[in-house]
Amino acid sequence: MKKRKFLDGYAPNFETLQRASKDGRLALVECRDAKTGELVPAVCAVSDAEGGEFLIVPLARMFDGNPYEVLQPPAPGGGFEGVS
Repeated sequence: MKKRKFLDGYAPNFETLQRASKDGRLALVECRDAKTGELVPAVCAVSDAEGGEFLIVPLARMFDGNPYEVLQPPAPGGGFEGVS
């Protein structure tokens, strides 16, 4: 799959996600949406902080319901199905 330029800005968070996964430092955490106040599930990296505390870094928000109803993944040959 061809990498698009707009994805470059997400590379650092994706690399953090990969490291946290490799190190067993991922958690599904209930977070609060800063705009709406709604509680939402998020994939977070967890690291140790001072005093036995943990630092929780949100990396990705989970979908409610079926993600295929929200997003259309790229087609194998490029582009998107049904989009010209």
